[in-house]
Amino acid sequence: QVRASFTALMIGKGDEVYGSCTELRAFFEGRGQAYVLRVPSNFRLTLASGRRLTCVDAARQLTGKRWPEVRSAGKGSKGERWYAWSWLAAASPQHCLLIRRHLKTRELAFHYCFVPSGQPLTLTRLIRAAGLRWPVEEGFRAGKDSFGLDESQVRLYTAIARHTVLVMAALAICAITAALLKSRTDTQAPPAVRPGQPPPADPGMIPLTVAEIARLLAQPPPPGHTAHWLTWRRRHQARARWYHQRTRLTPSTQ
Repeated sequence: QVRASFTALMIGKGDEVYGSCTELRAFFEGRGQAYVLRVPSNFRLTLASGRRLTCVDAARQLTGKRWPEVRSAGKGSKGERWYAWSWLAAASPQHCLLIRRHLKTRELAFHYCFVPSGQPLTLTRLIRAAGLRWPVEEGFRAGKDSFGLDESQVRLYTAIARHTVLVMAALAICAITAALLKSRTDTQAPPAVRPGQPPPADPGMIPLTVAEIARLLAQPPPPGHTAHWLTWRRRHQARARWYHQRTRLTPSTQ
């Protein structure tokens, strides 16, 4: 799913480390590669008005009416990740500043964007690209926690490459297995549709995760305590997810 979305968007993305790298941005732009890169609040850019400001100073120019877009950045561990979005045009018609605001804490995150001439520059496209950071981070976390991506004791390039390829291959196998089993193992109750809605009698269970599949493939559990714990955890996660989704329906969280 991540690869398909990334291919469809054809947009590079990264966190503040990459967004602050002038050479990387020049590399992308020189090859006509669109990007949506996180940048720190003190990142400076020239707006369409000609003023050169930091991201945080540029965001102060936005009034309440300039935050009309409340959209999801994609699915997280507890459902859709809703944020308010706005953007500001830069001096170059191919650049802009995408600003994300948390609905509850009002914390801001900034993305410096570039889209070559001839490609659509829309808020929907940029939000989709910015939202892909979450599943990528989930992939890295799963690789570290369940497959030892960061636990090699090697130092030479060839050995590091071999270790990385083997870990990512194992991760891919478990991720594909989880995707194939999702429709068979996802028994969650329908999400809440209104604040204060009574919880379901049976919350169901979340689908099998990559980490659980890795453990099952490595050492299938005997009947009894281990299988019971797996079922309890999946049911508890489904219940927690349902309550979280109901809480997000409360107007104060929007």
